[in-house]
Amino acid sequence: MPLKLTSLVLALGVAASLAAPALANPVPQTKRGNETLKKYCTGDYLTYCGNLAPEDPAVDACFETNWKKLSENCRRAIDAYQRTTPPSKRG
Repeated sequence: MPLKLTSLVLALGVAASLAAPALANPVPQTKRGNETLKKYCTGDYLTYCGNLAPEDPAVDACFETNWKKLSENCRRAIDAYQRTTPPSKRG
């Protein structure tokens, strides 16, 4: 089943800021699920897709390619986010 992770890119944009020094203007939390996705998928993003900018559409493909390698908690967070967020609100 293909994944639509555009919203994940937005969430990981916030997560990527955790890997860098604190930003003067933090990214606002505007999408439901960002905190959960950030909490459970930051490590997977950095491990498998960290060479990509968080806003790069290729991050979606990277997560799809590495789906079976992602931590169980990250996969669950993505699944839950997709179940509870209408596609029009995902980004």
